[in-house]
Amino acid sequence: MAHKLDEMDRRILRELQIESSRSQRALAEDVGLSQNALWRRLKALEASGVIKGYAARLDREAAGASLVVFSMVKTRRHSAEWLRSFRTHLESIPEVVSLYRISGDFDYMLKIVTPDIAGFDRVYQRVTEKLELEAVTSYFAMEAMIEDRPIPL
Repeated sequence: MAHKLDEMDRRILRELQIESSRSQRALAEDVGLSQNALWRRLKALEASGVIKGYAARLDREAAGASLVVFSMVKTRRHSAEWLRSFRTHLESIPEVVSLYRISGDFDYMLKIVTPDIAGFDRVYQRVTEKLELEAVTSYFAMEAMIEDRPIPL
């Protein structure tokens, strides 16, 4: 059963998306709850899967991963077994940071982050080496104008 978010949950989640490393005491003050009440809400949000984890947001350029590529994949294969193999294969490639099944002319969209074009070429070789794909078309991002925004709640 899905966790029904109330306004206080939304407030907590908005604050966590902005800065998740602050102490529970500071977060409780920011949202207007006692520390114990905040802790109970956080545990409920974690248990229900609304909060999947906590992570640092990195500046890609400063971390040496300045190239973003969106690769569109078309396949003739659509069985559940093929999809499992495809997903497992792509999960083994750390530079593939997102994978979406999409509608339209292509079946899947990958977001790939690498240091440079040579890094992308190595990823491309790995993506295409094990699975039968009909077409792969890639688009190189020139500039990240909006990236990694908080989910609107």
